[in-house]
Amino acid sequence: MEKQNVTEFVFTGLFESKKTELLLFFLFLLCYMAVLMGNSIIFLTVSCSHLLEQPMYYFLCHLSLMDLCSTSIVVPQLIRNLVTTRRDISYDNCMTQLFTYHWLAGVEIFILVCMAFDRYVAIVKPLHYMMIMNRERCHMLIAVAWGIGFWHSIALLLIVLNLPFCGPNVIDHYMCDVKPLLRLVCKDIHVVSILVIANSGTVVVAIFTVLLVSYVLILYNLRTRSSAGRRKALSTCSSHMMVVVLFFVPCIYIYILPAGGKNKDKEISVFYTVIGPMLNPLIYTLRNKEMKIAMGKVWWRMSNSR
Repeated sequence: MEKQNVTEFVFTGLFESKKTELLLFFLFLLCYMAVLMGNSIIFLTVSCSHLLEQPMYYFLCHLSLMDLCSTSIVVPQLIRNLVTTRRDISYDNCMTQLFTYHWLAGVEIFILVCMAFDRYVAIVKPLHYMMIMNRERCHMLIAVAWGIGFWHSIALLLIVLNLPFCGPNVIDHYMCDVKPLLRLVCKDIHVVSILVIANSGTVVVAIFTVLLVSYVLILYNLRTRSSAGRRKALSTCSSHMMVVVLFFVPCIYIYILPAGGKNKDKEISVFYTVIGPMLNPLIYTLRNKEMKIAMGKVWWRMSNSR
């Protein structure tokens, strides 16, 4: 391993303009509060109601937890950096952020796959739904999600830990992510870029393709349903597809392209680090009558228990 002189990194931030930073501070603070409030409401509503017994809401509860945790790893630091003059992070903390965020993002990706599988079974094999999506299998799928997320993240971390950073140490981003870090490596990164694309980009494209195919099959099988059944199924599936598109399309743009190019990575990454987690609660509640009723019951129960 080559000599490494860098002990800390400095972020450039989202936009290198002092005039917009105060406005962005309040904007991202409001967004983060919305993420915390929206996902906490979903997590508490599902956890404290009968909805937790249903696989779809069981996975939604875990998705909200992932959104809460992943945004809390990135956004508080982004908000702090908008109002401080020194935007530094130690090498160890940078590697920790890289590992933790990718672990949670990996778990979230597999949870979205689980949710698609749940809808597929519910619509294509309704008579076998309760047998296939039993509680033991749901627990197993969540455990697998954590395992897959861990191995994806540890592989990415091991790639970065073996790279020499000799300076400069300025990360053109607002978080420690693999592509902006690769631009700071003081050796040829051609092979490493291919490994990163294989670890993240290719996997994201493959999963997104599988999800699209699953929804095509769902739509095909809905032809035989009644108009009321079609409307209910389409309402649930369209909400899930919106979440999938918000998460996967920006990820594909960022991780399928090589690290050397000048891309809009940090601007595009806002979609899956901030905007997606903020909109997910709205997408899943505004069009979901069952969630609204459960939220009302939980709120009424909490009010009466005081």
